[in-house]
Amino acid sequence: MNVLLVDGHPDEGRFASHLLDIYENSLPASCTVTRLNIRELEFTPILRRGYLKRTDWEPDILSLAQAFDDCDHAVFAFPMWWGAEPAELKGLLDRLFLPGFMYQFRSGSSLWDRYLEGRSADVIATMDTPPLFLRLLYGNSIIHRWKKQVLGFVGFDPVRFLACGPIKDGGAEKSIGKWTRKIERMAGSIRAKSPNKKQMRLASFLAGATR
Repeated sequence: MNVLLVDGHPDEGRFASHLLDIYENSLPASCTVTRLNIRELEFTPILRRGYLKRTDWEPDILSLAQAFDDCDHAVFAFPMWWGAEPAELKGLLDRLFLPGFMYQFRSGSSLWDRYLEGRSADVIATMDTPPLFLRLLYGNSIIHRWKKQVLGFVGFDPVRFLACGPIKDGGAEKSIGKWTRKIERMAGSIRAKSPNKKQMRLASFLAGATR
């Protein structure tokens, strides 16, 4: 199984990256692992013309697109800031999750095709918000968005989300054992819902973009 790990923290040596280390070290030996750190990629996070005109991909974006095309399972780890992922990671989604590559609305319809079907995903988010507050006060908004409006929208299934909080005031030290066990179970149980539906989309997308 090809596993893609995406470290979404803009700084190195942070707790989200440590949790991704645990995930990586818990993967079965049979997995082929690709790990990319957002902070090391060179790209503009701004989709300046929206979908009116395609912005050419920088080499690092193209490499990441290839990694998504190849992967059977993707893992994102990042801190939650102001209810969402850091700006660089959000910008990467804007630049990479494009119609024609990851999804496509059907002509004259509000329905769409999910081109990343046959793949699964896990999300690990660190936060200062206790999970109970995240659910009761904010309706688990970041969880629903990543599971349904981001990864699920383009076909990843299942999508699992682990909210790790609170981190501050000793919360990380108190809960690291519990989170480690959960991450180990996640890494040891990855399975796409319909692996037979996996398609390679990048070559046809790039060919269409050059015409």
